[in-house]
Amino acid sequence: MAQPKQKNTLYVGGLAEEVNETILHSAFIPFGDIKDVKTPLDQATQKHRSFGFVTFLEKEDAASAMDNMDNAELYGRVLTVNYALPEKIKGGEQGWAAQPIWADADTWFERQQQEEEMLRVQAENRAEMEKAEELHRKKLADEREGERDEDSEMKDDPMAKAEAEVLNQNGSS
Repeated sequence: MAQPKQKNTLYVGGLAEEVNETILHSAFIPFGDIKDVKTPLDQATQKHRSFGFVTFLEKEDAASAMDNMDNAELYGRVLTVNYALPEKIKGGEQGWAAQPIWADADTWFERQQQEEEMLRVQAENRAEMEKAEELHRKKLADEREGERDEDSEMKDDPMAKAEAEVLNQNGSS
């Protein structure tokens, strides 16, 4: 599967050792406003690895810079200029090599807040459900208690006793 090209960002290869981000910026600024310039460093030597990335604000400016600077010479070296491909790395939510690991901290915090809010709402819903179930149980218990009260009232009521006896006599005859 081909990786999508970043139309605003150019890969610039073949950089001479003395070229830094300022020089790279100066070489590409004639083509349009630049958002960012990066020259990834070799961890061992702390020098750039002979390539860099230039990100323009406008796609058209990037296209113009690529057309004009590919195979151009800078500090005695021939440059290779192409659209940059996103490089996936481990770590970082977006997976872009140009982003520091902490670049997705805001989205992580936002996600944490959403999860906490969801847990809070779930706890509130659970409490409401338990309260409703408790009210339902209490209502059922009260209804059963009311039925028992009716039975006990019948035992204490002489008219009810007489009616019950008459019904029993009629039923057995």
